[in-house]
Amino acid sequence: MTPATPAAAERHPHLADDRRPGHVRVDLHMHTMWSGDATTTPDELRDAVDATNLDVLCITDHGTINGALALAGELACRVIVGQEVRTWAGEVIGLFLHERLPYGMPPHDAVAAIRDQGGLVYVPHPFDPMRHCMKEEVLQTLVADGLVDAVEVFNAKTSLAHLNARAASFAADHRLPGGAGSDSHEPTALGAAYVEMPAFDGPTEFLTALRESHIVGHHYDRPREWRARIVPSTKAT
Repeated sequence: MTPATPAAAERHPHLADDRRPGHVRVDLHMHTMWSGDATTTPDELRDAVDATNLDVLCITDHGTINGALALAGELACRVIVGQEVRTWAGEVIGLFLHERLPYGMPPHDAVAAIRDQGGLVYVPHPFDPMRHCMKEEVLQTLVADGLVDAVEVFNAKTSLAHLNARAASFAADHRLPGGAGSDSHEPTALGAAYVEMPAFDGPTEFLTALRESHIVGHHYDRPREWRARIVPSTKAT
């Protein structure tokens, strides 16, 4: 297995650690320029994947799956097509999608639409009030109704450690698997957080493997350094 580059390992020292045998490194939550508020171009993402040597990216752009679809098969890692969806009650992520979900759906409609595609319902940054987190009473109802598959228990952009710790406790209390992600909006953040989990094939195995995962990460939310670059259009064709 090719190691992470020295520059990537200096930013995110855990990248230099050995992988567990039979495990893959999966970032469950990251963004590309298709998100609108993120700046990572396809070329920058290719370089970042090569530098970090991550195995799987869940590309979860805001309001679109176009970036994930465009980049699947174009990177040196596996891509899971996802979307971070804004509902009236907060954000939810769908993984293993093949159709875009519209903005502003009621939360129960959003999770039903994810499930109808054979996807997984993943709740990001559930207690971070700065991050459009799902309203707690709605989250509790969704969980009670059996409509949540997994919870993000470590988000690298969440600045207060107790908020991630609260998410981890919530997941454990409700016997839900926990995930982790860089929530990268610029290329140097890739590698800040991920899970190491047994290799999997498809959403069912993914969810089973996630229950055996190990959370890896640290807080990282550095502003992007300016440099001249060419940004391709994200207009749908």
